Amino acid sequence: AGKFFQHAPTETSQATLASVSPVFAVMKFDKEGNTTYFEKKKTELYQELGLQARDLRFQHVMSIATRNNRIIMRMEFLKAVITPEFLLILDYRNLSLEHWLLNELASQLAGEGQLVTYSLPFEFRAIEAILQYWISKLQGRLNTLQPQILDTLEALVDPKLLSVDRSKLHILLQNGKSLSELETDLKVFKETILEILDEEEVIEELCLSKWTDPQVFEESTSGIDHAEEMELLLENYYRQAEDLLNEARELRVLIDDSESIIFINLDSHRNVMMRLNLQLTMGTFSVSLFGLIGVAFGMNLESSLEEDPRIFWLVTGIMFLGSGLIWRRLLSFLGRHLDPPLPPHVPAVLKKPQPAAGRVEIKTSLKGETFGLSRSTLTNQ
Repeated sequence: AGKFFQHAPTETSQATLASVSPVFAVMKFDKEGNTTYFEKKKTELYQELGLQARDLRFQHVMSIATRNNRIIMRMEFLKAVITPEFLLILDYRNLSLEHWLLNELASQLAGEGQLVTYSLPFEFRAIEAILQYWISKLQGRLNTLQPQILDTLEALVDPKLLSVDRSKLHILLQNGKSLSELETDLKVFKETILEILDEEEVIEELCLSKWTDPQVFEESTSGIDHAEEMELLLENYYRQAEDLLNEARELRVLIDDSESIIFINLDSHRNVMMRLNLQLTMGTFSVSLFGLIGVAFGMNLESSLEEDPRIFWLVTGIMFLGSGLIWRRLLSFLGRHLDPPLPPHVPAVLKKPQPAAGRVEIKTSLKGETFGLSRSTLTNQ
């Protein structure tokens, strides 16, 4: 009884794990473009393909690897297994992915599309179709972001604006975040292809028909080995990713420059307001300083001056005149310290004169032997 209770949970757990094995929704394409749909457990699928369980984990965001004469590709949500006879797309239930699978991929694999490798073996067409789809998806993301960023920057970079629209800044922040994600995806795509280009053995392994039918891979119609054509194919999409990345970097530089311009405009307006505030403060100080005279005459003290009717206008004039003079003096002091200094005047004596044409002719016509110098020394002097 003790042995039974010890082994029973293990057998139950194994049965449970087998029953809950993940199920892949698979779309299968053959060389003629025929499409079939089916669902299969992961255990059954990797056994039929001659793979191991870890080969179908797709733990990497983007990867291209070969296992047992099979090509395993992962482009984020796009998971594919390529063999010399067919292409499997796993977990294809995605709106944009289904549109591409149903309308474009089947015809491309059958040789009816615009693939350059239509005359090459099946794995070439499958790899190019997947790379073309992914690079076009990245291009579409860039084409969507570019006009939005340019329109937002055009609305923000305006020297007449005294403040910045927060809604525009929010849109620019979101677009900048999307642009950063696009740059990351392009860099990962480039690094994935570059890792393959740096390894000749991996490029050879991507040519699956070389191992199943070696006669196919003797020579191509153009006289180039098929392994070299695989390398040229990968380099083509590497260059396309590099061009897209350069455009994304230009947008990033444009955003950074525009932010600098926005900050400069805001600082300029802020400096104007601060200078105006300082001028008004100086005016208030000048009026308050000479207002003490009016305070002194406004006290309830008797003197002989209040009996003269001209004293009022005299004191008032002194107050306004003194306040104006003090304010003008303070403004001139402020201008000397805030306005940028003029560039120093360069005297005409220090300017290097341009030699006249006649003088050059006379100098070249002279002989160095007259002065004990060579012609080259005279020219240098």
